[in-house]
This record gives sequence, structure tokens and C-alpha cells, in this order.
Amino acid sequence: MPTYTQPITELIQQRFSCRKYNKEPIPVEMQEKLRSMMAELSTGPFGTPMRFDLITAENQDGKALRGLGTYGFIQGASGFVVGALGAGQLNLEEYGYRMEQIVLAATNLGLGTCWLGGTFTKSAFARRIVLQDDERMPAILAIGLIDDEVQSRKGAIRQYVAGQRRIPWKELFFDRVWGTALSPEDAGEYSRSLEMVRLGPSASNKQPWRIVRTDGFFHFFIQRTKGYRNLMTRLVQIDDMQRLDMGIAMCHFELTACELGLNGKWGIVDHGLDLPNDLIEYSVSWILTD
Repeated sequence: MPTYTQPITELIQQRFSCRKYNKEPIPVEMQEKLRSMMAELSTGPFGTPMRFDLITAENQDGKALRGLGTYGFIQGASGFVVGALGAGQLNLEEYGYRMEQIVLAATNLGLGTCWLGGTFTKSAFARRIVLQDDERMPAILAIGLIDDEVQSRKGAIRQYVAGQRRIPWKELFFDRVWGTALSPEDAGEYSRSLEMVRLGPSASNKQPWRIVRTDGFFHFFIQRTKGYRNLMTRLVQIDDMQRLDMGIAMCHFELTACELGLNGKWGIVDHGLDLPNDLIEYSVSWILTD
């Protein structure tokens, strides 16, 4: 598990989608720290193989990113974090989990980041990491020095304001059965972990995570947006971004729990819950341990 010099809850709230960067290269010391951390992220929590690298931005990168709706707002990024992902049942969730750990490490160093999801498997980014036939690249990160430090200081404020517009607790977190809201008070020592999930970034701000607490477990589900997955796949041919979002949720939940000294592990279990509609999909469970 990566280590951070700032409280993880502060990093989650500080971090924002940075779209304007100082064109100066990332200092060598910061590059070395990031690469050292990424070298340790060779598998996901379920053992799926993956690898990451920090590469310098090149002129040809614009062509690979031009089809992304957000790329026109990305200015001056001096680098990108790219990844190669192997096959696995929860490989997209694991990729999102590890990439978000890198995001928070970059935030810890004072760097800006922005998630970019798209079709990169046959791009210039793939060639630079020497992507193999059995690997895929479902997302990358723009990364660099934040152009305006005032923007950085406003990051936490923006995150707080965005939090007020996010889906409320009673629609995200449930106690024992669907429809019975789990309040922050009833969540007890795990309330902070759940709040960090709620504040997490997600594709198109769909906030697809839903969590049901039962005895000894927190069960994670994807709440699909009707037609969203098929629309994204058909129009822009990207990977299932909502599964990456679940990996981000897992990362925020676990890192916060670990910081609070709460023990647990990830697993796939028979949750035994009746699902409220056919747009709900089971993802993974946090199993409480002593």
C-alpha cells in the first residue's frame, strides 16, 4: 500500500481535475518518487497484472487525445501517466484502484492531474509503454505542475461545493437492505470512508457507486445509467468507465479505513441481497477482519 505524507482524507478533498498546467517539466525528484511508487504497483488487489509509467508529453500526443471531449480544455501538461492492464474478472476496477492511488500520490507532491478515459490501446501512448497483445490501456492521466497556485488553493473549495451537489447519503448508502438509508451516525467508524467514496471523481459525474452494509460486510454495487454504457461504447469506443469509477471508490474507501486503523480486505461473496432493479450490478465487498 502506498504511503502518503498528508492525511488521505485531506488529499482526496484537495485533489481536483486540473486542466491548465505550467509547461515546465516535473522536477526530477518528483518524477523519481512517482516512478518508484509505480514500480511497486505490479498487480491489483485481486492479482491482475498491470504496470504504469510516467512519460514526457510529445507533440504527437495531441492526435491520440483529440477525440476526447475534455482534451480541448487540457493545456500545458508536461507528462502523462500511462498503464498496461492484463486480463482479470475485475481488471478495470483494479486499474481504477491503482491509478487513483497514483493520483493521490501526485496530489501529495503538489502536482495536478486529470483522468482521461478513451481508446488508447492502439495509440502513441501504447507504443511508448510497449503494450502487448494481451494488454489494454483503458485510461491515462494528464499530469504536471499546476499553472496557477491560486487554482490549487481553490481545489478544496471546489471539491466542497461539488460535494454539496453530489448524490446525498440516503441515496448511496444502505443498511442491510435496499431502501433503508445508512446515516453517517449509524455508519459509525466507517462514516469517513463512505464520505470519501461520495466525494470521489467519476466519469460524466454519474456517481455510480452504491453500498449496502450487512453484518461484517460493505457490499459495493454499480448503479448503471440507462443506456450510458452502450452509448459511450458505440460513440467513442471507450472502456467501461463506470467500472473504473468503482475502482476509485474502492481506493478511497480502503485508504481512509487504513488511515483510521480499520481492518478489512476485498473479496467476492454471495451477498444474498434482493436488487431493486436490473440496472444494479454487484461489484465487490469489503470484508471486515479483526
